[in-house]
Formats: sequence, structure tokens, C-alpha cells
Amino acid sequence: FSMKTSNPLYGFEIDPEKITYVGEGLQRPECILAESDGSLWAADARGGVMHIHPDGKQDIITQKRTDEGDINKGDVNRFFEGTLPNGLAFDRNGDILISNFGTDCLELMNRHTGETKVLFDTVDGSPIGKVNFVLRDSKDRIWITVTTKLKSWLPALVPDLDDGYIIRYDHRGAHIVADHLHFTNEVRFDAKEEYLYAVETTGVNGGHILRWRVDENGDLHNRETYSPNQMGTGAFPDGIAFDAYGNLWGTMVYSDKIWVIDPDGDYRILYDGGDPAKVKALDDAFYESRVTNEILFATGQGIAPWIASVCFGGPNRDTVYVGSLRATNIPSFKVPVQGLPLASKPS
Repeated sequence: FSMKTSNPLYGFEIDPEKITYVGEGLQRPECILAESDGSLWAADARGGVMHIHPDGKQDIITQKRTDEGDINKGDVNRFFEGTLPNGLAFDRNGDILISNFGTDCLELMNRHTGETKVLFDTVDGSPIGKVNFVLRDSKDRIWITVTTKLKSWLPALVPDLDDGYIIRYDHRGAHIVADHLHFTNEVRFDAKEEYLYAVETTGVNGGHILRWRVDENGDLHNRETYSPNQMGTGAFPDGIAFDAYGNLWGTMVYSDKIWVIDPDGDYRILYDGGDPAKVKALDDAFYESRVTNEILFATGQGIAPWIASVCFGGPNRDTVYVGSLRATNIPSFKVPVQGLPLASKPS
């Protein structure tokens, strides 16, 4: 790894002893949004979003469907059925866009009341599938990733299924802009919004990161692989985020890693909390298309089991908050670089 000395991350290591934790009793805080006042918003498997105030006070905002009554379905396995808020983004008014991995809809939730409406649940006349992540850009366009068209996501953990895709949603409606993707996960733009970067969590060589050039109309061109073709053992990338220098941060969900790719394309693991034997067992099962609940759920440990995302926050955006699928709180640590801000309200 040949990171330049001018890179703020040159020589940087994550010190486990300096990690602090935010929140308590959280359920599946997969995605986290940070506001400049110190507030955090975390997806919550109870069917809504947990608002963690700067003073640590917590309020769960539970979704209430304005079109079909209360969306909540009681005590169910939130990994496989019921409402399951996954990716989050702020809309132009500060309310919360939710890609719901349980209801297979893109939803908009009032940040105060929880009132939720479905923005859409079909594209090109067909059900969307497993809606994973949502991102808003500076032009107020919404970008949505779909992991798979399968009803259950577990059978999609195979090397050769490419039924994931990306949707652009704007005043022209919802349109598929990229398809034939392997277990599509988070997407991000670079600072100038010249490229859209997307995570493929799976693939014949394991997961990796793709990117496309974005034109004025929001169409994608010149698909290329941005990450190394092979990202190592337990290569199941999930969440990504850019810092202001141009480093792309990311996570490996089942092997519990945090990694970074610098602007020259060099790749480095910053944290590895996984169990090597269990991760290898999952790797072996994955490449042979025989992943089971038992093999999959044996993984997951460290500071945030099944690390899913990284979010820059704090007054200077120099604190990283770590989202996960199986922790009940949010680890955080200081970094020597600012994160890119979220899209502001359109001018």
C-alpha cells in the first residue's frame, strides 16, 4: 500500500482503545445519518429511525403508513420479513427517505411524526425487489439500489447472480440506469458528482466497487471496476463514503473490516475484527453456492458485528460513525480528515 505522504491518512491506524460508543438498545443500526448539530439518525428494525440527540437522549420515530395503516407487524425476524428500514437519506426538507428492505418500497418518513408514504414500489411495471440503499444528490435526484429481485436475500449470496440494479428517481419518474449487478449495495458520488460509485457485495471474485461517469441527464456511462478485482478474504463490501481528500472508505459486512481506497487506487484494510476461521468457512461456502443461515450467522464480531456502513459526522465531519446489522450501539472514532458533506438543499 503506497499511500502518498500528503494524504491525511498516511500512517493512520484505528486505535481500538480510542473508540467510543453512541446509543444503546439499538436494533440493526445499518445506516446512519449525521447532522451538523451532532444529531444522529439510525435505521431501526422496529420499523423506523432512532434519533440520537447531541446530549445522548434517544427518540425512536416509528413509521406510520398514511396509505395502508400502521406498517408494523409485531415481533418478527427483522432480517427476513416485516418492515426493515435499511438505507437512509435526507430529502430536501430534512425528512427521511427510507429504502425498506422488508416492504420492498422507497418510502418517505416525516422526521417528527413518523408518517410514511410510499414513493414507489414498482419500476417499469414490475415490483422493485429488495431495495437496499438511497442517496440524494445536489440536483435533488434520488438514487436507489436494488440488491436482488428475489423475495429473500439469502439465496442471492452466490457468486453468479446478477439481478441487482440501480434506479434514478427524479421529476421524470423512476428509471433503471444500471443493471446486471451482483448484490447491489451502497452508492456514493465523488466531490464533483462526476462519477457514481456502487458496491457489488458479491461476484465471481468476491465483491468489489464499480463506477460510472454521470452525464447532465443523470445517465451512466463507461462502467469500470474501481477497486482491486479481488479484495481479499471475506470480500463482502457493503457501505462506502468519501472523505474530502478523495479516499473512499468502506466496510466488509460479514468479515467485519473497514477499508480504504486512496485516489491512486491503492487499497488498505484499516480494521479487521472478524474471526478468520469463520470468515474462511463463509468464503468457501459462498464460492460453492452453499451459504446457509448457520454458516452466515456464525460470523460477526468485533466493535460492531456485521459492519455495514461508515458515516462522517461531528462539528468538523472528522468523526466516523460505524453502522452495523447486529450491534446495539454505534462505535465512533476521530480521523485526520473531513468527510464529504451530504447533499445540501437544492439552490
